Formats: sequence, C-alpha cells, structure tokens
Amino acid sequence: MKHKYQINGISCGGCIARVKKTMEAHPDIENTEIFLSPKGKTIISMKEKLSVEDLQKQLNKLEGYTITEII
Repeated sequence: MKHKYQINGISCGGCIARVKKTMEAHPDIENTEIFLSPKGKTIISMKEKLSVEDLQKQLNKLEGYTITEII
C-alpha cells in the first residue's frame, strides 16, 4: 500500500537520507520515497497502514521533522 505524505523540515539530500533510513527501520514500512521538488513530498509503501501518529513517533527519532498525510 502506497500513501502520500508531506514531511516538513526536509532541506537537502542529507535530510532525505537520514529520514529515509529512520522510516524504513520500522518493521511495517517497506519503502520510503522523499522528494526535494516539491520539497518534502513523500510516498511510503507499507505492509499495513500506519497512522500519522505512528509515523510521527518513528520520525521523532530525529529532531526537526513533522509529517502530515496528503489527501
């Protein structure tokens, strides 16, 4: 299942690499695609749908990032 999100705080390729690694460490996340244009657009493939709160908890392992779902 692919779902679209916006991750705020993404500003460079290094941010993308750190966030991607952190998100994909979650057992239910299979793949994370993060884009610089438009900045912070994210597509996450999951085994089962995680809530935005669960995704934010995973993202909180890093400082300065927030995630919202794009509907």
